[in-house]
Amino acid sequence: MKLGMLTACLPGQTLSQIAAWAAQAGYEALEVAAWPALGDRDFTASHLDVAHFDQATADDTRALFEQHGLGPAPSSLAYYDNNLHPDADERKRVNEHVLACIDAAALLGTETVGTFVGRHPGKSVSENLRDAEEVFKPLVDRAGEQGVKLIVENCVMEGWHPDGYPGNLAYSPELWEWMFSIGLYLNYDPSHLVWMGIDPVEALKPYVDRIPHAQAKDIQLFPERRNRYGWPGIAVDREADPFTTGWWRYRVPGLGDVDWRRVVDTLYEGGFDGVLSVEHEDPLWGGTEDKVHVGLEVAHRTLRPLLVA
Repeated sequence: MKLGMLTACLPGQTLSQIAAWAAQAGYEALEVAAWPALGDRDFTASHLDVAHFDQATADDTRALFEQHGLGPAPSSLAYYDNNLHPDADERKRVNEHVLACIDAAALLGTETVGTFVGRHPGKSVSENLRDAEEVFKPLVDRAGEQGVKLIVENCVMEGWHPDGYPGNLAYSPELWEWMFSIGLYLNYDPSHLVWMGIDPVEALKPYVDRIPHAQAKDIQLFPERRNRYGWPGIAVDREADPFTTGWWRYRVPGLGDVDWRRVVDTLYEGGFDGVLSVEHEDPLWGGTEDKVHVGLEVAHRTLRPLLVA
């Protein structure tokens, strides 16, 4: 198992700058953000332009990774967006960008591409799942043709739903099994399971063989605040910030409630030998590049001792 990081937390830096810093900080791999340019949208970045990707660019990228000892290629390409977007044109753009990520990953020799299932908030879960089976068939087929696995993070994306319900239909083991049945894999992140009331270790145990890549994000709960809002979180004036529930927040590993010893041990026991990639969305260690670097250093100090050298 290698310790990596997702580059999306440093949207203002180039991939070359991030690679140099990550290697110096002791990271061994990079999960590279590959969103199209979306302005200042949170938690996205465009560190690889997959829409205009060719073999020469792939060769240059691999040379950069080899120069810094970060493996021959990115651990995964990251484009987490709504593949079931309610607007047909936007859905098509998202689906096509996933295809571009798959093609770029194949040129790089990167084994996985990460995305979301998403959701149409005006439809029921069962209606969305039926739609997803059609939407994802060509994506899964392209991935298979290119020797790439399409992985879905189990982020709830509650801010995509007007009432704070799950906006990404990948939040539970029940849905993971549905995902596996249509050819998708899991990019496991324990933090989302914690606030959903799911034990992240017990949920992990049966599915390690369907997890080619994993993410490391922590979460801090405030149960006394949940007594005021209930599980869905803030209801009044939710529009001000749909991703703030009021009773939990993401942290870097080591500053929250996830038991990383048990998580890492369970991954090892299940035979996982991929990359555990730190996803930095900690509001206390965000806002400036210097603070983000400190958060990544905290995560490294927490996780590195748990991994076999």
